[in-house]
Amino acid sequence: MDSMDWALLRELQDDARLSYSELSRRVHLSPPAVAERVRRLETAGVITGYHAHVDLTKAGRHVVALIRMSCYGPRCVLRDPEVLNWPEVLEVHRVTGDACSILKVVTASMEDFESTIDRLAPYGQPSSTMVLSTPLRWRPLSPLSPTVDQGSRSSE
Repeated sequence: MDSMDWALLRELQDDARLSYSELSRRVHLSPPAVAERVRRLETAGVITGYHAHVDLTKAGRHVVALIRMSCYGPRCVLRDPEVLNWPEVLEVHRVTGDACSILKVVTASMEDFESTIDRLAPYGQPSSTMVLSTPLRWRPLSPLSPTVDQGSRSSE
């Protein structure tokens, strides 16, 4: 990916509803060239979709939690594709360590959260952490800064 691809990604992450004409104006490239680059980023799987950011509280989801699941074998939560379809499960991450996965769940109430925990219990040991606030809700992806390995340089 070159700097123009990153410029396009920056603009699209800021507002995915921009037209090719507006994108063209912002990155100083012709609309056909913008369209071709965006299609190439989509085909390569760099752009995987276009989404709206939803305020969970305003959408009626007042309880946000991270649930560590300690489960292994055939009853592991990761082996049941139905769990991925539960409306309260927003993210599932397979992780290392003493847990097999971490789920981000959102519910309307503590009663609904308790029900979710009860539904997860047959898969293994759920351990929850309630989210009190989210100082950083989302951040657009940007290019990584090159890292200089200070240990490999000598001052001689």
